[in-house]
Amino acid sequence: MHPAPIAQRLTRPSPLRTHTFGEYRLTHLPDGLVQLNPTGWFPGLTAADAAGFADHLDAEGCLVAAIGGLLVRYRDRALLIDTGYGPRRLAADRTHPALGALGGGGLLDSLAEAGVAPGEIDTVAFTHLHDDHVGWAFLGSERGPLFSAASFVLSTAEWRGGGYGQIPAALHDRVRPAGDGQEVFPGVTLRESPGHTGGHAAYVLTGDGGDRLVVAGDVMHSPLQVAHPEWPVFFDSDADTAVRTRTAFLRDAATPGTVVYAGHFADVVFGRVRADGGGHLWDPLP
Repeated sequence: MHPAPIAQRLTRPSPLRTHTFGEYRLTHLPDGLVQLNPTGWFPGLTAADAAGFADHLDAEGCLVAAIGGLLVRYRDRALLIDTGYGPRRLAADRTHPALGALGGGGLLDSLAEAGVAPGEIDTVAFTHLHDDHVGWAFLGSERGPLFSAASFVLSTAEWRGGGYGQIPAALHDRVRPAGDGQEVFPGVTLRESPGHTGGHAAYVLTGDGGDRLVVAGDVMHSPLQVAHPEWPVFFDSDADTAVRTRTAFLRDAATPGTVVYAGHFADVVFGRVRADGGGHLWDPLP
């Protein structure tokens, strides 16, 4: 089967996609999508600006942001970074002017397709605690939490900045706050990346040969930001810090041997950042 043209992939959410990285098997687990109104999401952009990237817009004139999580399998262990939005859907008129429709519900089916049960995941790590990243994490039944064997990792800053109030008290004994550079899973370290939230975290997986996979989280939401890290984002809690973080993230991501997982990037969630003159471009992986 031939891969779909990039133009098609920019306007749809990613299906389940898997890449092998040395001993690691990395799988994007789709949960749903959110539409981003470009002139609301990026304050200051006009309709004329949006016409310049029409190839990124769906039939309703919105950017398509995938929602899901990254499953990392290493030997007999499993890490899940972010857990999607959960089993709910909101029409555009029930979200926010910067958004369109928002919905999840597919993560458990994606896990099943990947051959992993929720109870087999021993670590759930969060980039931050917005609804579209924690949706399935704290759900359960009379048998207990969905991720019954997992500890929950987030940055110490996110925990102290309000995370203790967002994570159910009954699960606090499972929480493992981590600092910048701390290993949270074999070969995976947390990187403080503030701006979208005060305690936002990226994650860096370093393989045996020195190659890296960097998890962007909400440092970026669209491949357009690779070329335009200076565009402010409506939902960034500190716009100036977020721009500095994006700019530094891109410089680092352009290092040879680095793959980026950007979970909101439509159907181009895995790719490489390429230096281009004074800026950067996004080269999606197949």
